[in-house]
Amino acid sequence: MLRLSCVDRWAASPRALDVIAALSAFVLMFLDVPGLDRSTDNPLNGFTATLVLAAGAATLVLRRRAPWVPYVVALFLMGWLHELTMIQFALYSLGRFRGRRVAVLATVLYVATAYTLFHTSLWPVPHGDELSDFLSLVIPIGVLASAVGIAAYRQDLVRALECQRAEAAARQAVQDERISVGRDVHDLVGRELTVLAVRAEVLAVRARGEEHQKGFEELADTARRAHHMLNETIVRRADGGAGTPGLEGLCALAEESERMGSPVALTVAEEAKALSPLRQTAVHRVVQECLTNAAKHAPGLPVTVSISVAGRDLRIEVRNPLPKTPPDRAPVSTGTGLFSMEERVTSMGGTLSAKADGDVYRVTALLPTGFARA
Repeated sequence: MLRLSCVDRWAASPRALDVIAALSAFVLMFLDVPGLDRSTDNPLNGFTATLVLAAGAATLVLRRRAPWVPYVVALFLMGWLHELTMIQFALYSLGRFRGRRVAVLATVLYVATAYTLFHTSLWPVPHGDELSDFLSLVIPIGVLASAVGIAAYRQDLVRALECQRAEAAARQAVQDERISVGRDVHDLVGRELTVLAVRAEVLAVRARGEEHQKGFEELADTARRAHHMLNETIVRRADGGAGTPGLEGLCALAEESERMGSPVALTVAEEAKALSPLRQTAVHRVVQECLTNAAKHAPGLPVTVSISVAGRDLRIEVRNPLPKTPPDRAPVSTGTGLFSMEERVTSMGGTLSAKADGDVYRVTALLPTGFARA
Protein backbone atom coordinates (compact mmCIF):
# COMPACT_ATOMS: atom_id res chain seq x y z
CA MET A 1 0.00 0.00 0.00
CA LEU A 2 2.87 2.37 0.79
CA ARG A 3 4.45 1.76 -2.61
CA LEU A 4 1.15 2.40 -4.37
CA SER A 5 0.71 5.63 -2.42
CA CYS A 6 4.18 6.82 -3.44
CA VAL A 7 3.49 5.94 -7.08
CA ASP A 8 0.18 7.81 -7.01
CA ARG A 9 1.79 10.91 -5.53
CA TRP A 10 4.64 10.78 -8.06
CA ALA A 11 2.26 10.35 -11.00
CA ALA A 12 0.18 13.34 -9.88
CA SER A 13 3.15 15.67 -9.38
CA PRO A 14 3.77 18.38 -12.02
CA ARG A 15 7.42 17.43 -12.36
CA ALA A 16 6.51 13.82 -13.08
CA LEU A 17 4.03 14.90 -15.76
CA ASP A 18 6.72 17.06 -17.38
CA VAL A 19 9.11 14.11 -17.45
CA ILE A 20 6.39 11.93 -19.02
CA ALA A 21 5.76 14.60 -21.68
CA ALA A 22 9.48 14.76 -22.48
CA LEU A 23 9.74 10.97 -22.74
CA SER A 24 6.63 10.81 -24.94
CA ALA A 25 8.02 13.42 -27.32
CA PHE A 26 11.35 11.60 -27.50
CA VAL A 27 9.70 8.24 -28.25
CA LEU A 28 7.66 9.74 -31.08
CA MET A 29 10.69 11.53 -32.54
CA PHE A 30 12.83 8.42 -32.16
CA LEU A 31 10.57 6.72 -34.71
CA ASP A 32 11.92 9.21 -37.28
CA VAL A 33 15.57 8.37 -36.61
CA PRO A 34 15.81 5.72 -39.36
CA GLY A 35 14.53 8.24 -41.90
CA LEU A 36 16.98 10.87 -40.66
CA ASP A 37 19.81 8.37 -40.93
CA ARG A 38 18.96 7.66 -44.59
CA SER A 39 18.40 11.31 -45.51
CA THR A 40 21.08 12.68 -47.85
CA ASP A 41 20.69 16.29 -46.70
CA ASN A 42 21.08 15.40 -43.03
CA PRO A 43 24.66 15.46 -41.63
CA LEU A 44 23.70 13.38 -38.58
CA ASN A 45 23.77 9.61 -38.33
CA GLY A 46 21.37 7.52 -36.32
CA PHE A 47 23.30 7.84 -33.06
CA THR A 48 23.93 11.57 -33.18
CA ALA A 49 20.35 12.23 -34.35
CA THR A 50 19.10 10.29 -31.33
CA LEU A 51 21.23 12.41 -29.00
CA VAL A 52 20.02 15.67 -30.57
CA LEU A 53 16.36 14.62 -30.38
CA ALA A 54 16.79 13.46 -26.77
CA ALA A 55 18.35 16.82 -25.82
CA GLY A 56 15.51 18.66 -27.54
CA ALA A 57 12.84 16.57 -25.84
CA ALA A 58 14.52 17.12 -22.47
CA THR A 59 13.72 20.84 -22.68
CA LEU A 60 10.05 19.96 -22.17
CA VAL A 61 10.89 19.55 -18.50
CA LEU A 62 10.94 23.38 -18.47
CA ARG A 63 7.53 23.72 -20.13
CA ARG A 64 5.85 25.11 -17.01
CA ARG A 65 8.45 27.62 -15.89
CA ALA A 66 9.87 28.55 -19.31
CA PRO A 67 7.68 27.20 -22.14
CA TRP A 68 9.45 29.42 -24.68
CA VAL A 69 12.61 27.30 -24.34
CA PRO A 70 11.13 24.08 -25.82
CA TYR A 71 9.29 26.22 -28.38
CA VAL A 72 12.51 27.78 -29.69
CA VAL A 73 14.16 24.35 -29.69
CA ALA A 74 11.20 22.95 -31.64
CA LEU A 75 11.54 25.65 -34.31
CA PHE A 76 15.26 24.87 -34.54
CA LEU A 77 14.61 21.13 -34.97
CA MET A 78 11.96 21.90 -37.59
CA GLY A 79 14.41 23.94 -39.66
CA TRP A 80 17.39 21.65 -39.25
CA LEU A 81 15.94 18.12 -39.13
CA HIS A 82 12.45 18.88 -40.52
CA GLU A 83 11.02 17.45 -37.28
CA LEU A 84 7.42 18.50 -36.55
CA THR A 85 6.69 16.35 -33.49
CA MET A 86 8.41 18.59 -30.98
CA ILE A 87 6.49 21.68 -32.08
CA GLN A 88 3.19 20.03 -31.13
CA PHE A 89 4.32 19.57 -27.52
CA ALA A 90 5.78 23.07 -27.43
CA LEU A 91 2.63 24.79 -28.73
CA TYR A 92 0.43 22.78 -26.38
CA SER A 93 2.65 23.82 -23.45
CA LEU A 94 2.42 27.50 -24.37
CA GLY A 95 -1.36 27.33 -24.59
CA ARG A 96 -1.60 25.22 -21.43
CA PHE A 97 0.55 27.41 -19.19
CA ARG A 98 0.48 30.88 -20.80
CA GLY A 99 -3.03 31.20 -22.18
CA ARG A 100 -4.70 32.14 -25.45
CA ARG A 101 -2.79 35.24 -26.51
CA VAL A 102 0.63 33.69 -26.17
CA ALA A 103 -0.51 30.49 -27.87
CA VAL A 104 -2.01 32.35 -30.84
CA LEU A 105 1.16 34.44 -31.24
CA ALA A 106 3.34 31.34 -31.08
CA THR A 107 1.16 29.53 -33.63
CA VAL A 108 1.33 32.42 -36.09
CA LEU A 109 5.09 32.61 -35.66
CA TYR A 110 5.37 28.86 -36.19
CA VAL A 111 3.32 28.92 -39.42
CA ALA A 112 5.31 31.91 -40.73
CA THR A 113 8.59 30.19 -39.93
CA ALA A 114 7.50 26.95 -41.60
CA TYR A 115 6.29 28.83 -44.67
CA THR A 116 9.60 30.68 -44.91
CA LEU A 117 11.58 27.46 -44.57
CA PHE A 118 9.52 25.87 -47.30
CA HIS A 119 10.60 28.55 -49.76
CA THR A 120 14.30 28.22 -48.92
CA SER A 121 16.88 25.57 -49.55
CA LEU A 122 16.54 24.46 -45.92
CA TRP A 123 13.45 22.42 -46.78
CA PRO A 124 13.85 19.28 -48.93
CA VAL A 125 10.62 19.75 -50.90
CA PRO A 126 11.15 21.56 -54.26
CA HIS A 127 10.16 25.21 -54.25
CA GLY A 128 6.51 25.73 -55.05
CA ASP A 129 5.69 22.00 -55.28
CA GLU A 130 3.01 20.61 -53.03
CA LEU A 131 2.57 23.86 -51.10
CA SER A 132 -1.05 23.05 -50.35
CA ASP A 133 -0.07 19.64 -49.00
CA PHE A 134 2.64 21.22 -46.91
CA LEU A 135 0.31 23.83 -45.39
CA SER A 136 -2.44 21.27 -44.85
CA LEU A 137 0.02 19.44 -42.61
CA VAL A 138 1.71 22.39 -40.89
CA ILE A 139 -1.32 24.51 -40.02
CA PRO A 140 -3.52 21.78 -38.46
CA ILE A 141 -0.59 20.58 -36.33
CA GLY A 142 -0.07 24.03 -34.81
CA VAL A 143 -3.70 25.06 -34.50
CA LEU A 144 -4.81 21.76 -32.96
CA ALA A 145 -1.95 21.66 -30.43
CA SER A 146 -2.53 25.28 -29.39
CA ALA A 147 -6.31 24.81 -29.16
CA VAL A 148 -5.97 21.78 -26.91
CA GLY A 149 -3.52 23.68 -24.70
CA ILE A 150 -5.82 26.71 -24.48
CA ALA A 151 -8.77 24.48 -23.60
CA ALA A 152 -6.75 22.87 -20.79
CA TYR A 153 -5.70 26.33 -19.59
CA ARG A 154 -9.32 27.47 -19.41
CA GLN A 155 -10.30 24.28 -17.66
CA ASP A 156 -7.68 25.00 -15.02
CA LEU A 157 -9.11 28.49 -14.57
CA VAL A 158 -12.62 27.07 -14.19
CA ARG A 159 -11.45 24.55 -11.60
CA ALA A 160 -9.55 27.23 -9.68
CA LEU A 161 -12.61 29.49 -9.73
CA GLU A 162 -14.82 26.67 -8.53
CA CYS A 163 -12.41 25.94 -5.67
CA GLN A 164 -12.38 29.61 -4.70
CA ARG A 165 -16.15 29.74 -4.79
CA ALA A 166 -16.40 26.60 -2.69
CA GLU A 167 -13.95 28.02 -0.14
CA ALA A 168 -15.79 31.34 -0.07
CA ALA A 169 -19.13 29.55 0.36
CA ALA A 170 -17.69 27.47 3.19
CA ARG A 171 -16.30 30.56 4.94
CA GLN A 172 -19.61 32.36 4.47
CA ALA A 173 -21.50 29.38 5.86
CA VAL A 174 -19.27 29.36 8.93
CA GLN A 175 -19.69 33.10 9.33
CA ASP A 176 -23.48 32.89 8.96
CA GLU A 177 -23.64 30.07 11.47
CA ARG A 178 -21.47 32.03 13.89
CA ILE A 179 -23.72 35.08 13.59
CA SER A 180 -26.85 32.95 13.92
CA VAL A 181 -25.54 31.26 17.06
CA GLY A 182 -24.48 34.60 18.47
CA ARG A 183 -27.91 36.10 17.93
CA ASP A 184 -29.62 33.07 19.44
CA VAL A 185 -27.37 33.27 22.48
CA HIS A 186 -27.96 36.99 22.80
CA ASP A 187 -31.74 36.71 22.39
CA LEU A 188 -32.27 33.69 24.64
CA VAL A 189 -29.56 33.85 27.28
CA GLY A 190 -29.51 37.65 27.28
CA ARG A 191 -33.22 37.78 27.94
CA GLU A 192 -32.94 35.34 30.84
CA LEU A 193 -30.09 37.36 32.34
CA THR A 194 -32.18 40.51 32.04
CA VAL A 195 -35.13 38.80 33.73
CA LEU A 196 -32.78 37.56 36.45
CA ALA A 197 -31.42 41.06 37.05
CA VAL A 198 -34.91 42.59 37.21
CA ARG A 199 -36.20 39.87 39.57
CA ALA A 200 -33.19 40.31 41.82
CA GLU A 201 -33.75 44.07 41.93
CA VAL A 202 -37.40 43.54 42.81
CA LEU A 203 -36.45 41.14 45.59
CA ALA A 204 -33.85 43.60 46.82
CA VAL A 205 -36.52 46.30 47.08
CA ARG A 206 -38.88 43.94 48.92
CA ALA A 207 -36.12 42.88 51.29
CA ARG A 208 -35.10 46.45 52.08
CA GLY A 209 -33.86 46.65 55.63
CA GLU A 210 -33.45 42.86 55.86
CA GLU A 211 -30.26 40.83 55.82
CA HIS A 212 -31.01 39.42 52.34
CA GLN A 213 -31.13 42.83 50.64
CA LYS A 214 -27.39 43.02 49.98
CA GLY A 215 -27.36 39.51 48.52
CA PHE A 216 -30.17 40.32 46.08
CA GLU A 217 -28.40 43.53 45.05
CA GLU A 218 -25.18 41.61 44.39
CA LEU A 219 -27.12 39.03 42.40
CA ALA A 220 -28.66 41.76 40.21
CA ASP A 221 -25.25 43.35 39.68
CA THR A 222 -23.76 39.97 38.73
CA ALA A 223 -26.53 39.37 36.18
CA ARG A 224 -25.91 42.79 34.60
CA ARG A 225 -22.15 42.11 34.37
CA ALA A 226 -22.82 38.71 32.81
CA HIS A 227 -25.09 40.33 30.22
CA HIS A 228 -22.40 42.89 29.44
CA MET A 229 -19.75 40.16 29.05
CA LEU A 230 -22.14 38.19 26.82
CA ASN A 231 -22.47 41.17 24.47
CA GLU A 232 -18.70 41.61 24.28
CA THR A 233 -18.18 37.89 23.61
CA ILE A 234 -20.73 37.90 20.78
CA VAL A 235 -19.05 40.89 19.19
CA ARG A 236 -15.65 39.20 19.25
CA ARG A 237 -17.05 35.92 17.91
CA ALA A 238 -18.94 37.63 15.11
CA ASP A 239 -15.69 39.23 13.93
CA GLY A 240 -13.67 36.02 13.91
CA GLY A 241 -12.08 36.53 17.29
CA ALA A 242 -10.95 40.13 16.86
CA GLY A 243 -12.72 42.92 18.74
CA THR A 244 -14.72 45.27 16.53
CA PRO A 245 -14.26 49.00 17.18
CA GLY A 246 -17.20 50.72 18.76
CA LEU A 247 -17.88 54.42 19.00
CA GLU A 248 -14.19 55.06 19.68
CA GLY A 249 -13.45 53.87 16.15
CA LEU A 250 -15.63 56.48 14.45
CA CYS A 251 -12.89 59.11 14.51
CA ALA A 252 -10.61 56.75 12.60
CA LEU A 253 -13.35 56.20 10.02
CA ALA A 254 -13.75 59.97 9.64
CA GLU A 255 -10.00 60.46 9.19
CA GLU A 256 -9.88 57.69 6.58
CA SER A 257 -12.77 59.27 4.68
CA GLU A 258 -11.03 62.67 4.74
CA ARG A 259 -7.88 61.09 3.32
CA MET A 260 -10.03 59.85 0.44
CA GLY A 261 -11.17 63.43 -0.19
CA SER A 262 -14.53 63.46 1.62
CA PRO A 263 -14.44 65.64 4.79
CA VAL A 264 -16.59 64.37 7.65
CA ALA A 265 -18.39 66.37 10.33
CA LEU A 266 -18.85 63.91 13.21
CA THR A 267 -21.12 64.49 16.20
CA VAL A 268 -21.55 61.85 18.91
CA ALA A 269 -23.82 62.40 21.90
CA GLU A 270 -22.25 61.72 25.27
CA GLU A 271 -25.16 59.47 26.25
CA ALA A 272 -24.40 57.15 23.31
CA LYS A 273 -21.11 56.11 24.91
CA ALA A 274 -23.09 54.11 27.47
CA LEU A 275 -24.41 51.76 24.76
CA SER A 276 -23.63 48.07 24.99
CA PRO A 277 -20.70 46.77 22.87
CA LEU A 278 -23.16 44.99 20.57
CA ARG A 279 -25.01 48.22 19.76
CA GLN A 280 -21.78 50.19 19.43
CA THR A 281 -20.64 47.64 16.85
CA ALA A 282 -23.88 48.15 14.92
CA VAL A 283 -23.33 51.93 14.95
CA HIS A 284 -19.75 51.49 13.74
CA ARG A 285 -20.79 49.21 10.89
CA VAL A 286 -23.61 51.47 9.73
CA VAL A 287 -21.39 54.57 9.70
CA GLN A 288 -18.59 52.65 7.98
CA GLU A 289 -20.88 51.48 5.19
CA CYS A 290 -22.37 54.97 4.76
CA LEU A 291 -18.94 56.60 4.46
CA THR A 292 -17.88 53.95 1.96
CA ASN A 293 -20.97 54.55 -0.16
CA ALA A 294 -20.44 58.31 -0.01
CA ALA A 295 -16.85 57.93 -1.20
CA LYS A 296 -18.07 55.76 -4.10
CA HIS A 297 -21.07 57.73 -5.28
CA ALA A 298 -20.26 61.28 -4.12
CA PRO A 299 -16.46 61.56 -4.01
CA GLY A 300 -15.04 64.80 -2.68
CA LEU A 301 -18.31 66.01 -1.13
CA PRO A 302 -18.66 66.61 2.63
CA VAL A 303 -20.42 64.07 4.83
CA THR A 304 -22.28 64.80 8.07
CA VAL A 305 -22.56 62.07 10.70
CA SER A 306 -24.78 62.59 13.73
CA ILE A 307 -25.35 60.07 16.54
CA SER A 308 -27.84 61.11 19.19
CA VAL A 309 -30.06 59.62 21.87
CA ALA A 310 -33.71 60.61 22.14
CA GLY A 311 -35.51 58.87 24.98
CA ARG A 312 -35.12 55.11 24.46
CA ASP A 313 -34.03 55.43 20.82
CA LEU A 314 -30.59 55.83 19.32
CA ARG A 315 -30.60 57.86 16.11
CA ILE A 316 -27.87 57.51 13.47
CA GLU A 317 -28.04 60.00 10.63
CA VAL A 318 -25.54 60.23 7.78
CA ARG A 319 -26.10 62.68 4.93
CA ASN A 320 -24.12 64.00 2.00
CA PRO A 321 -24.92 66.23 -1.00
CA LEU A 322 -25.78 64.49 -4.24
CA PRO A 323 -23.18 65.09 -6.97
CA LYS A 324 -24.28 67.27 -9.85
CA THR A 325 -22.67 64.82 -12.28
CA PRO A 326 -22.04 61.11 -11.79
CA PRO A 327 -18.46 59.96 -11.08
CA ASP A 328 -16.15 59.56 -14.08
CA ARG A 329 -15.98 55.85 -13.40
CA ALA A 330 -18.87 53.74 -12.30
CA PRO A 331 -18.32 52.81 -8.63
CA VAL A 332 -17.38 49.23 -7.87
CA SER A 333 -20.23 47.86 -5.78
CA THR A 334 -21.65 44.48 -4.88
CA GLY A 335 -25.09 45.99 -4.25
CA THR A 336 -25.37 44.31 -0.82
CA GLY A 337 -24.15 47.15 1.42
CA LEU A 338 -27.56 48.70 2.06
CA PHE A 339 -29.15 45.28 2.53
CA SER A 340 -26.44 44.32 5.03
CA MET A 341 -26.98 47.55 7.01
CA GLU A 342 -30.74 47.07 7.07
CA GLU A 343 -30.43 43.43 8.12
CA ARG A 344 -28.10 44.34 10.99
CA VAL A 345 -30.35 47.16 12.22
CA THR A 346 -33.64 45.26 11.97
CA SER A 347 -32.13 42.23 13.72
CA MET A 348 -31.71 44.47 16.79
CA GLY A 349 -35.27 45.78 16.65
CA GLY A 350 -34.50 48.97 14.75
CA THR A 351 -35.40 50.56 11.43
CA LEU A 352 -33.32 51.97 8.59
CA SER A 353 -34.18 54.45 5.86
CA ALA A 354 -31.93 55.42 2.93
CA LYS A 355 -33.18 57.79 0.24
CA ALA A 356 -32.53 61.02 -1.59
CA ASP A 357 -34.09 64.07 0.05
CA GLY A 358 -33.87 66.93 -2.42
CA ASP A 359 -30.19 67.53 -3.14
CA VAL A 360 -29.09 65.42 -0.17
CA TYR A 361 -28.81 61.68 0.27
CA ARG A 362 -29.80 60.72 3.80
CA VAL A 363 -29.42 57.47 5.74
CA THR A 364 -31.32 57.29 9.04
CA ALA A 365 -31.19 54.38 11.44
CA LEU A 366 -33.14 54.07 14.69
CA LEU A 367 -32.05 51.53 17.29
CA PRO A 368 -33.34 50.80 20.79
CA THR A 369 -30.70 51.95 23.25
CA GLY A 370 -31.32 49.11 25.66
CA PHE A 371 -31.09 51.53 28.59
CA ALA A 372 -33.11 50.69 31.68
CA ARG A 373 -36.13 52.82 32.38
CA ALA A 374 -35.34 55.76 34.64
